[in-house]
Amino acid sequence: MHKYLPHTEKDIEEMLQVTGAKSLDDLFSSIPKSLRLKDPYNIPSALSDYALTKHMQDLAKKNQELIIFRGAGAYDHFTPSHIKALVSRQEFLTSYTPYQPEVAQGTLQYIFEYQSMVCELTGMDVSNASMYDGSTATAEAMFMAYAQTEQKTLLVSETVHPRINDVVKTYARYRDLEVVIIPHTSGSTDLSFIESFEKPIMGVLVQNPNYYGIIEDYHGFAEVIHQKGGLFIMNAEGQALSIIKTPGAYDADIAVGDLQS
Repeated sequence: MHKYLPHTEKDIEEMLQVTGAKSLDDLFSSIPKSLRLKDPYNIPSALSDYALTKHMQDLAKKNQELIIFRGAGAYDHFTPSHIKALVSRQEFLTSYTPYQPEVAQGTLQYIFEYQSMVCELTGMDVSNASMYDGSTATAEAMFMAYAQTEQKTLLVSETVHPRINDVVKTYARYRDLEVVIIPHTSGSTDLSFIESFEKPIMGVLVQNPNYYGIIEDYHGFAEVIHQKGGLFIMNAEGQALSIIKTPGAYDADIAVGDLQS
């Protein structure tokens, strides 16, 4: 539960001076009196920090926790308590590579550790120093495939999250690239569609676990895609890669995704 620290009287006084208002009521002078609230809100009185925390905990206990099979990119995971303290440190607040490495060796070190961890999780040979998020990283993977193959058609599995598809299509539109959707069979990507697709392709995009929460078996995909001259792109959930087969194990050319769903 996030803490709320209200403004002090001094803070309010200084802000009123800056705005030129004499009181807080002056800030609402543009609102007709007939539209202003005349009676106080019908809400309970304020609680102490402890009482409010306990109240929220009691409400949370009424929920029934169930195993999630829905998919859609939202999965149960455990975040160790020390993570919040670590990521709150000043040197971790930005992942941009410093321009003066001689004064930021610590930053270079943890970026190296990050890249090493990502390579271990994904089974890939190299990693960049992170993108903004999994969706835009997927769009960047499309651009990589286009630059490598000089083909303008990307096949995207229907089992990829629709929001990821939306981002990819948006990026493709302004580069005059074509996105073709691969139909699914019972929630799994239809490999036969790729095999029978006749136009040249830059690559194929899949997701694992997919939008439906299914862990797909992508053995044989890379061989078919490479025979067509395309690249195999896999969007994967970072924490799941400690359990399921990695993009590298499926001979994927590019791996992208969010490290935490």
